[in-house]
Amino acid sequence: MPKEYINPDHLFPSLPHGFSQIVVATGKRIAFISGQTAWDEGKNIVGGDSVLEQARQAFRNVRKAMEAVGGTLTDIVALRIYVVDYQAECGTAVGTALRECFSTENPPASTWIGVQALADPRFLIEIEATAVLD
Repeated sequence: MPKEYINPDHLFPSLPHGFSQIVVATGKRIAFISGQTAWDEGKNIVGGDSVLEQARQAFRNVRKAMEAVGGTLTDIVALRIYVVDYQAECGTAVGTALRECFSTENPPASTWIGVQALADPRFLIEIEATAVLD
């Protein structure tokens, strides 16, 4: 699937934060991944009160969802990341998890949204993804 990662000079440099400003993609199928959280397959919360550890589990779940449709994390073109009571340290944790999962040269486009709460009061983060597959 052809993808073009665009990070114009007239926008702030987003790559150090773990995301691209723009991704243009073409392919045969689009996958919309529902918000993934820190639940494991047994509905146990992984990561406790750590945004970083919950983010890592949520990204593991995103990876599993991608594998279920025959894709990989490299097929993801956009993320929406919801963080409860967003603070600066949350941004550091989210950025760390993003850089662990995605290429530092060509990461997906990303929007981070601070929210008051998620579906389960123990959730600290929820991650939606859009992927383009051949």
